Amino acid sequence: MTTVLATLENQLERLAHGGHAALLTQTRQGIEKEGLRVSPDAHIAQTPHPRGLGSALTHDFITTDYSEALLEFITPVHDTPAEALAFLNQLHAFTYRQLGDEQLWCASMPCEIPSEEAIPIAEYGSSNVGRLKHVYRQGLKYRYGKMMQTIAGIHYNFSLPDAFWPVWQQLEGNSDSLQAFRSAGYFRLIRNFRRYGWLLLYLFGASPALSASFMAGRSHSLEQLDPDTLYLPHATSLRMSDLGYSNKAQADLQICFNHLDTYAESLHRAIHTSHPAYEQIGIKVDGHYRQLNTNVLQIENEYYSDVRPKRVTQSGEKPVHALMHRGVEYVEVRNTDINPLLPLGIDNAQADFLNAFLISCLLGQADDLDERECGLVAENHARIVNRGREPGLLLHSRNGERPREELAEQILDKVLRTAELLDDIKGGDAHQRAVQAQRDKVANPELTPSAQVLNALRESGLSHSEWVLEMSRQHRSSIEPQLTADTADRLQQAAVESLDQQAELEAAPAPDFADYLADYIAG
Repeated sequence: MTTVLATLENQLERLAHGGHAALLTQTRQGIEKEGLRVSPDAHIAQTPHPRGLGSALTHDFITTDYSEALLEFITPVHDTPAEALAFLNQLHAFTYRQLGDEQLWCASMPCEIPSEEAIPIAEYGSSNVGRLKHVYRQGLKYRYGKMMQTIAGIHYNFSLPDAFWPVWQQLEGNSDSLQAFRSAGYFRLIRNFRRYGWLLLYLFGASPALSASFMAGRSHSLEQLDPDTLYLPHATSLRMSDLGYSNKAQADLQICFNHLDTYAESLHRAIHTSHPAYEQIGIKVDGHYRQLNTNVLQIENEYYSDVRPKRVTQSGEKPVHALMHRGVEYVEVRNTDINPLLPLGIDNAQADFLNAFLISCLLGQADDLDERECGLVAENHARIVNRGREPGLLLHSRNGERPREELAEQILDKVLRTAELLDDIKGGDAHQRAVQAQRDKVANPELTPSAQVLNALRESGLSHSEWVLEMSRQHRSSIEPQLTADTADRLQQAAVESLDQQAELEAAPAPDFADYLADYIAG
């Protein structure tokens, strides 16, 4: 496994020499953030999606994920991270006004959940598309259990401007279609992200502990921090460990992230191949749907990964078809924990670093990931999420196992080159300061969010749920007053319009759901 982004400096130099480096500052980014609604005593909310937030089916900015209690905020695409974060801030402020005495949980690992029966699956109304979304979530319950689906995270969507791609294609001397070249470029980013994404988990992982109720009735190797809290002393992101967003049932999928055609082919195969264990569940039992189908994946979104190639879909279009027909439009980074110490769970310095990191991955080495390297990537991931701050931790590299600090510094050296160029163009030193903040965490693991969370828990004397509830209240008190009148009016109007749109969908003539589902699966 290569330990440096080998060609990065050459790429940056070529872009700068040609007068094109400014294109790297014109990134496009959007943020998706999940968060549980919880009762005043830190239990998962049993109330329906607040009507003041509009329709979870048709609202552009506020929806739900797996559970009726799991809100999801979606910002539009913005020209700067600061603009995306400002909009996310307003979505929080508006939502707080609709929650009454409930709170918005500010951590990735969930609140107190006494049993799976206490987790309400999201409802989207009586339209066929609404029923499809609900049945898909029923399938997740039968396949994996409901508890895992209550974990929340942040997805960071990133792209370069359209003007960048023909310039880079010319510098590369590439003669493919522009669509093919752009897709190949994003897959190059994805391959390097998978190689080096462990560093993000170390730097920004913020889920080293969780409520004991999450593991009730399940065997585990976690330690007891207090009677109601489990943890691992050097963990960074239990959310991204085997306890959370990993899936043993999907371990044999072997989704290939090297190229668009092989990725789409392997994903397409998974959503059209029946799986014996899921056949035993059944599709419709006693008049009730249990899942959309018996295939390895019901739909593409069921595949859990820390990064995805994405394209905005057209009405009724499946994501994999959109990618195959029109190519990759952006990448979705999915390994970001919600930092309970930050009001929004993420801040501008982290976003600035992410941009420099992702650009470095895009312009870095171009070689494919072979089977052996994929295995080493998975092992590095496991070591970091479970014991990433462990003194003397070794990680895999192409030159054998090396100290975590050595490999981290090699990556940060390269990201710094990108940061210096971005700051030269934009002015100031924001990106370089963001990189330096990460160097400090490498030198001193106690500065990482995961260490800070554990220290705060110990100092507070509170359980995980009690402490997160207190932090959630503090963040609400700081954000809610920031709602502007213009944004409040805009989001109130969006809520009303979304309810009208759902009503129109439900009133329109439609085929029987069984026929609709059959057509969808066959597509």
